[in-house]
Amino acid sequence: MAGGRPAKYGAETRAEICKRIASGESLTAICKDEHMPAKHHVLDWLFDEPEFSTQYARAREAQAEHYLDEIIEISDDSVLDTEMGEDGIERTNHEVVARARLRVDTRKWAMSKLAPKKYGDRITHGGDPDAPINHQVGITVTFHDPDKAG
Repeated sequence: MAGGRPAKYGAETRAEICKRIASGESLTAICKDEHMPAKHHVLDWLFDEPEFSTQYARAREAQAEHYLDEIIEISDDSVLDTEMGEDGIERTNHEVVARARLRVDTRKWAMSKLAPKKYGDRITHGGDPDAPINHQVGITVTFHDPDKAG
């Protein structure tokens, strides 16, 4: 038991965890709630319960879609991108713009890890995504027989 919380939770708890994951929450944040299990219990379930593991994987894929929606919202929101200076001239608020860029980049990175086939970087050879570059390393060993001339 971690933090005094019981290790046994039912299907409703597992479903709530997956629903919250799909809505963009982190597992760490979810497990901080008093009515939720400790994070290590959820990780144990992922290894021990194939049905929960499948449900969780789907929730993570849905989380990538949630992040896509957030990226669009963040990118479209320009309300705080400028500020009025003391001299009455409107200027770009570089701190807000940089923070928005970081938020977008973080979500793009997470999406590439949560759904790599859909949002990850692709390296193709000859334009064929189903024919990845195949790199082989070969070693040639030549033996020299000192008894033979040459």
